[in-house]
Amino acid sequence: MANSPSAKKRAKQAEKRRSHNASLRSMVRTYIKNVVKAIAAKDHELAKTAYTVAVPVIDRMADKGIIHKNKAARHKSRLNAHIKALGEAAAA
Repeated sequence: MANSPSAKKRAKQAEKRRSHNASLRSMVRTYIKNVVKAIAAKDHELAKTAYTVAVPVIDRMADKGIIHKNKAARHKSRLNAHIKALGEAAAA
């Protein structure tokens, strides 16, 4: 455990940040899950709507450093590809 007053303060700050960041990471996962569920249900319109809601959240978390920018780009790309394939399957 921390001994000096400054070390105790830093430990408190680190714990506070960790729990806040964990909450934000969980929020991103929830938005991504909503899109995945809509894709699994083969509901193209719901999937598109969920995707448009999720993208700004994913970008914001990448800007804050909660998730890496490449991970954000990978999620957006894969989700968009699934939605596009779902739309083409519905059209065919």
